[in-house]
Amino acid sequence: MNLFPIESGNFKLDGGAMFGVVPKSLWSRTNPADSNNMIDMAARCLLIENGDRLTLIDTGMGNKQSEKFFGYYYRWGDYSLEKSLKSHGFHPDDITDVFMTHLHFDHCGGSIQWNKDRTGYEPAFKNATFWSNQSHWNWAVNPNRREKASFLKENIIPMHESGQLKFVVQPNTDYAEPSELDFGIFFADGHTEKQMLPHINYKGKTLVFVADLLPTAGHLPLPYVMGYDTRPLLTLPEKEKFLNAAADNNYYLFLEHDAHNEIITVKHTEKGVRMDRAFTFNELFN
Repeated sequence: MNLFPIESGNFKLDGGAMFGVVPKSLWSRTNPADSNNMIDMAARCLLIENGDRLTLIDTGMGNKQSEKFFGYYYRWGDYSLEKSLKSHGFHPDDITDVFMTHLHFDHCGGSIQWNKDRTGYEPAFKNATFWSNQSHWNWAVNPNRREKASFLKENIIPMHESGQLKFVVQPNTDYAEPSELDFGIFFADGHTEKQMLPHINYKGKTLVFVADLLPTAGHLPLPYVMGYDTRPLLTLPEKEKFLNAAADNNYYLFLEHDAHNEIITVKHTEKGVRMDRAFTFNELFN
């Protein structure tokens, strides 16, 4: 097995929205804001090469939306999904599986693109199976008013219409052992219904793709919960359970949205679970 971090493009979001009820005087210590109160964000995906299988976890925003749409997110830097794949010697047609932690546009938008004559949409990965789960899919295609702007039909419906969509089997608990895919999955409901966090055993370490349960290292304190979470009071116990397990088992946390920290470990302290060490992917695995 080989792993490759895939940078799909940096952007900015409002710091207050990213930290909910936490005062700016606290969250700005770890995530400083610009003059518009915007903080740096990454859309860091992960590619798993295992034999003939090439699995991409999340796909970023993509590039099919309007200039007005992207104007809200202040994209910066030179990263793109296709360029990042190419830098590791891969092409979108090589991808066999696309696993989506959830279907918010900044996690799945790159899965679907304009067709050649821009009259409709098609999968950006024509040879891949797209993976979600039935509960989250139902939630996304019948969105509540709060999340409706995050579940864009043009990102979601073409997956089903292509015939390439498949659902993972959901367990009766919050964790599924590896079966259909090459990793276990932790299910969390606070941010959105049945968000999926892959747990990957790699070179003697457990690497966890933490998606929006822990957007950045600055979100480690339990009350630091995004304003985007639909059920923040559910996020709290899920986050506490996960972070305690991460500290107890020395998980390596792969941060999708932290523009400045790729991977961190955590430890128990008197104030709760806090960051222990930060690593670049290359420092840790190369």
